[in-house]
Amino acid sequence: MAISRAQLLKELLPGLNALFGLEYSRYGEEHKEIYDTETSERSFEEETKLSGFSAAPVKNEGAAIAYDNAQEAWTARYNHETIALGFSLTEEAIEDNLYDSLSARYTKALARGMAYTKQVKAASPLNNGFSSAYVGGDGVALFSTAHPLVSGGTNSNRPSTAADLNETSLEAAVIQIAAWADERGLLIAAKPRKLIVPPALMFVATRLLETELRVGTTDNDINALKNNGSIPEGYTVNHFLTDTNAWFLTTDVPNGMKHFVRTPMATSMDGDFDTGNVRYKARERYSFGWSDPLGMYGSPGAS
Repeated sequence: MAISRAQLLKELLPGLNALFGLEYSRYGEEHKEIYDTETSERSFEEETKLSGFSAAPVKNEGAAIAYDNAQEAWTARYNHETIALGFSLTEEAIEDNLYDSLSARYTKALARGMAYTKQVKAASPLNNGFSSAYVGGDGVALFSTAHPLVSGGTNSNRPSTAADLNETSLEAAVIQIAAWADERGLLIAAKPRKLIVPPALMFVATRLLETELRVGTTDNDINALKNNGSIPEGYTVNHFLTDTNAWFLTTDVPNGMKHFVRTPMATSMDGDFDTGNVRYKARERYSFGWSDPLGMYGSPGAS
């Protein structure tokens, strides 16, 4: 439906001092703190995890060497979504000089709507990461205590008992990440990189990572998390996380959280011959997801 003069009556009357409501600041591209971005030239992308070899056994004298088999573990799939938004101005609104005053404002509003949607989409894998209704290539949720391995074991990238963000839970996460193994049970020397928190936990994160001494104790102990550089990239706030208690760690495991750009955002406009209306639209196509779930660690919080 086109925006008509009836919807913009005040803009036609003398004495209007200001138009407001479209000039709010917006949060930046917070997805870049979580995802690695790649381009895509296909309708979808797939990434397959491979299984290497197990630890080498002892070869007894005169015995034959042991041969191992390599195989594919599982495949992650990224289905790109098309995101589009637009508006239209009637021919009469354009004739009455509403085009110049409103087109620039509503074009900014389009950009704002598109940017907001992208951040919501980017936060969705984390917001739904503890739900069994949203599974990855290995058949379980992004954050699970039982990511299956070819060797028959499992990896866990969440606490066995949900824990709020504090010194104890963060230290336990660092220790747990250090124990991760590959598909054949070999340690992978994974390390945390960055803490991702909702706004409600930003002050907790500051005290945990940036104070010199331990938080909330009367002991004169050093802050081991800070002294050891356990979270080398510090923390960042994601304003699109819906759970005020959940917190996350990115890790140095490659091919974890992925953002594929199929078509970058583009804007366009055209005129309709029959009505004389002018239409504007913004469109982009992308996907957010994960390949290796060990690219992230997460806790839903205890409450």
